[in-house]
Amino acid sequence: MRAKRAIENKKGNILKKIVVTVLFLVCICVVINIAPNYVQNTIKGKINLIINNNNVTTSLKYDVIVDESEVIYLSSRDIGNFFDQNIFYDNVYNKIITTSGTKVATIEPNKKEMYVNSSKVNIYATMTKKDETFYLPFSEMKSVYNVDVKYSKETGIVTIDSLDKEQKMGNSSDDTNVKYKPTMFSKTLDKIKKGESVVVIEKKDGWNKIRTSKGIIGYIKDIANIHNVRENMEETKQIEGKVSLVWDYYSSVAPDRTGTRIEGINVVAPSIASLKEMQQGELTVRVGDSGKRYIDWAHSNNYKVWGIVSNDSLPDTTSEILNDYKLRESLINRIVLLTTNYNLDGINIDFENMKESDKNMFSQFLIELAPRLKEYGKVLSVDVTAPDGSPNWSLCYDRNKIGQVADYIIFMGYDQYGISSPKEGTTAGADWVEVNVNKFIGTQEEVDKDKLILGMPFYTRLWKEKDGEIKSTVVWMKNIDSKLPAGTEKKWNEDLKQYYVEYEQNGYTYKMWIEDEKSIKAKFDIMNKYNLAGAAYWQKDFESANIWNIVKEEINR
Repeated sequence: MRAKRAIENKKGNILKKIVVTVLFLVCICVVINIAPNYVQNTIKGKINLIINNNNVTTSLKYDVIVDESEVIYLSSRDIGNFFDQNIFYDNVYNKIITTSGTKVATIEPNKKEMYVNSSKVNIYATMTKKDETFYLPFSEMKSVYNVDVKYSKETGIVTIDSLDKEQKMGNSSDDTNVKYKPTMFSKTLDKIKKGESVVVIEKKDGWNKIRTSKGIIGYIKDIANIHNVRENMEETKQIEGKVSLVWDYYSSVAPDRTGTRIEGINVVAPSIASLKEMQQGELTVRVGDSGKRYIDWAHSNNYKVWGIVSNDSLPDTTSEILNDYKLRESLINRIVLLTTNYNLDGINIDFENMKESDKNMFSQFLIELAPRLKEYGKVLSVDVTAPDGSPNWSLCYDRNKIGQVADYIIFMGYDQYGISSPKEGTTAGADWVEVNVNKFIGTQEEVDKDKLILGMPFYTRLWKEKDGEIKSTVVWMKNIDSKLPAGTEKKWNEDLKQYYVEYEQNGYTYKMWIEDEKSIKAKFDIMNKYNLAGAAYWQKDFESANIWNIVKEEINR
C-alpha cells in the first residue's frame, strides 16, 4: 500500500514539474512576444529628429541643436544626408551654397542674412562653425527647403514635414492612451484628450498610427474627422510622350520659318546666346526682332522653345566662370532673364571643349541653374558627348550627376570619327551608338533612361585619302547624292546600319558612310528598344526632303 502511494506521489511530483515547466515556457514566450512592445522609441539624452514621420535620430552625423530662442540647427552634413545631397562649401567666398527644388540659397557664418535666388533675406540667427562643422539655422530656412519645422520643448522632439508630401489630420474620438505598438499589451507613450488633433500616418491591424502635437509617434484605436490637409505635389512634364527636338543653329539672325511646319517635332532649340570670350559670363544674345518672330512662329505651331546657351568651345572663358561663384550666379541670372524676357520654355546648355579639371564645377553650375529655371517652370536640357573619350571633349562631364540635376541629358550621338580622328570612319555607326547608350543607362553612368535623349546627325563626312594622309569635309544629308559621282555603288553595312561608298578620283581615294532615312530609322530603333526619353537632330536645314516624315513615323512608334 505504501509502495503504491509512493509511486502515485512520484507521478504527481513529475506532473507538477511538467506543468511548472510548461507554464515557465509559456511565460517566456509571452515575454519574448510582448517585450518589444515596451522598447523605448526615442533616444534619451538628445534632441530627437522626426522627418516625414520617421525618427532619423540614430542616422544623424551630429546632434540637433536647439538654442534658447528655440532656433533649430542642423549640421551641413545632415542637411546633405536628408535634404540636399549637393550642399557645397565655397572656400573662396566662405559660404555654404544649398539648393532645393526651386531655390538656391547662400549663407555665410555669423551673418543674420542669406541670399535666396540672388535676393537678400534677413534672418534671426546665424550659421555657426563648431569643431570644423557648419551648423545652419534650419528653422530659419524653412522656405528654402519647403518644409514645416516644429519643436516640442516638453518631449525634446523636432519634427520636419515636407510641404510637397501628403498629410492627413484627424481628431481623437476619446481620451486615450497612445501605444508604442498596435496592441493593448504595449507601452503607453502619451495620453491625448478627446478631440485633440493628430497627424494620421497610416492604418494598421485595426489601429491608427498617428503623431501627436508633441511629436510622439504611436497608435490609437479610434479617430474621427480624418481629412487631407495637403496632397502629394506631382511634377508635370512639359512634354507628354517622347521629346523630339531639332537644333536650329544660326550665327546672327534667326531664320524666318513663317508659314512652315516641321513634322514630328515638339521642341525647337535655336542658338539664342553664347559666352563672350573672357567677359566673365556676359552673353552674346541673338534674339532681336527676327528671334522674337521665330519664337512666335514656334509657339503658334505648338512647339516648345528651348534656347541654346553655348560656351562657343572656349575652355579658358568657361573655366573662369565655373570656378567663381559670383560669376556663375551672374551668368545664371542672365540665363533666367533670357527665359522670362523672351518667353522661352527652357534652356539647352551646350558647353563643349571644357577642361577635365572643371568637371565637378560644371556640375555645380548646373546644380545652381536647375532650381532657378524650375522656379519659372522652365526645362533644363544639357548636351554631352559619348563617354570614355578625350579629356576636353568627353571626360569633362559627370554624366551621372548631370542626369540627376537636369530634366534631360542629350547624348550627341555623332562624330564617332570626327575632324580630329587619325583615321577615316563613320559619323555614327548604329553599333557604336548602342554601346554608348548602354554606357549611359547601365552601371557605368547610371543615367535614368526617362531623361536620356538620343541625338542623331543629319550630316556625314566625305573622307579624302592619299599616301596615308587623310582629310574630311562635312556633307549635309540633303547634299550627299550630289557629292557622289554618278553610278557610285552603295554597300550596306549591317553592323553600322549604314550604306558605305568608296571611289577613286584624281588620284585620291574617297570614302563615305552615309546618313540617310534608313540609318536614321536604325537609330530610332535603338531609341525605342531602350525606351529613351526621345530624340534630337543636328541640325535643321541639313536634312533630306523626306526625313521629317520618318521622324513623325518613328518618334512615337
